[in-house]
This record gives sequence, structure tokens and C-alpha cells, in this order.
Amino acid sequence: MIDYTKINSETWDSWAEDGCEWSLPISHEEYEKTTADNFEVYLTPCITVPHEWFGNLKGKKVLGLASGGGQQIPVFSKLGADCTVFDYSDKQLEADRMVAEREGYNVDIIKGDMSKILPFEDESFDMIFHPVSNSYVEDVYHIWNECHRVLKKGGRLLAGMDNGINFLFEEKKPLKVVNPLPFNPLKMPKKKLEKMTKNGDGVQFSHTLDEQIGGQLKAGFILKDLYEDRDREGGNEIGKYYPQYFATLAVK
Repeated sequence: MIDYTKINSETWDSWAEDGCEWSLPISHEEYEKTTADNFEVYLTPCITVPHEWFGNLKGKKVLGLASGGGQQIPVFSKLGADCTVFDYSDKQLEADRMVAEREGYNVDIIKGDMSKILPFEDESFDMIFHPVSNSYVEDVYHIWNECHRVLKKGGRLLAGMDNGINFLFEEKKPLKVVNPLPFNPLKMPKKKLEKMTKNGDGVQFSHTLDEQIGGQLKAGFILKDLYEDRDREGGNEIGKYYPQYFATLAVK
């Protein structure tokens, strides 16, 4: 059986080394300017997360789930949160370590695979921040169940997700439908998986709304809010025609 999460870990290491925009940590100047009224973080490519989704973070225990890269956790730390970042990419975690050392705050940095049981006790966190990343994991029901387990009662789950449309088309002009959805390269002809890994895309999956929103509800969350988003300018051609991402606020 292919160890696809290890492939994805190595893929993100490679992207970080190449200067991927989601691997560029915030600057000292950005960190210094961060206040409760002046901060920006992203669950999806373009739209910043509404401030009201967070509440007061001072003294709160926050888990950045698959949230390495030194972009979000430094902001939450500056706002007074007690943060843990969990990611499977060494390079993404290095970015968070670098910012923490530069700015002089403490953060728990843990390398791990979110497709496995999370290494945290029940009801450990007040908030989980989970940017678009579960497209690199086959079973998202497991992720929602683990999020529900490690959140305290009343805790918030902020999650960014791919709605699947990116996987429907071949990314060429003109756009051409090539894949049925949901897209799972582990259950398709071997050439699909080989193409993804050869192109340096890692092993990615599309997920249905049953899995994404329904999965959160089945895990026991209450959905409070959501918004849709697209790729940034110069990104995926599909975003010109339809939003490819959405973010949700859910409460345990």
C-alpha cells in the first residue's frame, strides 16, 4: 500500500523550499503591527477570516491543524493565545520555529500525520484553525471526529476546504472535464496517481459536501457560518468561473 501521506509531507517540503506562497512566514513588521483590531489570516486563498469568528484569543489554547508555514500561528500568539502547530512537513514547521525564535514567544511544534489519531488529550483546545489541507487526506470523517474529540465544549473549529471542482477539470485551456467526482487517485487507474506524483502535486483527493459539512455535523459540531472563495489572481483557471473553496465556522 502506498504511503501517500509521506509523499504529501515530502511534497510540501519541496514546495516550501521553492518559496510557495503558503510557506512564507510573516515578517517582523507584520508581527509587530498585529493587534486584536488589526490582523489578517486565511483559511482559503483570498478572503480573510472574519474577526468575529475568533472571539477573544487571549489565554485560549489554539491548535493549528496542518497549519505550518509561520503565517497564522504567529498572529494568534501575538494576540495572546497559547498555540500548538501540528503539521507533517518539516519545512513548514521550521518556518513556525523560526518566527517564534525571532519574536520570542513559546509555541508547541509537533510533526504528525492528521490521518492518524491526534496526539492530544480529549478537550485540550479552545479553537482549531484548519486551512485548506484535508484534500491531502483520504478520510475526512476521521479528521472531524478527532477535531471534535480534542476541542473543549463550546470550542470553535475554523476550517477551509476545497469543494472538489478543481479535480473535475484538466487544467489546460480550454478547460476540459476529465475526472468523475469524488476524485480518489488510490481507487483509480494507476496512471492518475503516477501523473500527480510525477508533476509534483502530491496525492490529492476531492471530497463531497456530505464529507465536508455533513462530516462536521455527524461528528457533533453545530455549523455557525460559512463563505466561499476562489484562487488568487494568476492561480487556477477554474476560479475565473466558479469558487473552488469554502470556509466554515463550527462549534462543539
